[in-house]
Amino acid sequence: MPTTTLKALIFDVDGTLADTESAHLAAFNHAFAEMGMGWVWDEALYTELLDVSGGKERILHYWKTTRADRREVGAMALNDTVNRLHELKTAAYEAAVNDGAVSLRPGVLMLMDEALAQGLQLAIATTTSPVNIAALMRRAVGADWRLNFTAIGDASTAPIKKPHPQVYLQMLETLRLKPSDCIALEDSSNGLRSATAAGLATVITPTAYTAHHDFGAALRVVPDLSQVNLAQLRHWHAEKQTH
Repeated sequence: MPTTTLKALIFDVDGTLADTESAHLAAFNHAFAEMGMGWVWDEALYTELLDVSGGKERILHYWKTTRADRREVGAMALNDTVNRLHELKTAAYEAAVNDGAVSLRPGVLMLMDEALAQGLQLAIATTTSPVNIAALMRRAVGADWRLNFTAIGDASTAPIKKPHPQVYLQMLETLRLKPSDCIALEDSSNGLRSATAAGLATVITPTAYTAHHDFGAALRVVPDLSQVNLAQLRHWHAEKQTH
């Protein structure tokens, strides 16, 4: 049995900790309606837009590439509108989470508990906003959820979004660990590219929105974490280190 130096698990949020994208999509459409934009994103379009990391970035990309009728808006007015849309969207998403519309994916909580019990550190590396993370984790784990995580990287700490590795590099620095000491858990190709660019072995749990992505660089691709325990992760990690 090869040895492993696994000391930390670093989790993405949207799609990885929880299958959140349907709730995000509904929240975007709520914001568009509130602002009278006349925009409605369906699942097929939203699946494409998920290639753009970050909610504000997604709105801006859609506006600039497909809404020629609104292109004449000045840069300041454009940014103000995008910011307001994102505020409304975030509030709608938080309300949905608080109403129980989103829950953690199978096996996530069990794996976290097992890792903490065996002395591993946990971290979060996401491009979503701190409000979104807090709403989800508060509902799933409780008011003291932050105590489970040594480090949290999000849109406020890492402005350069995935697939750039900025958020993972920040987490490695905060954890004071080498990439070879950690496993990243992701659900998308952007997430995989971000983690592997930081040198991290990455386990993928795809969703309906990301199942078509290229996961060739992943350590493993599994349907969810319900059949994955820490011993399994240690074994995969050790195999990776010996190759």
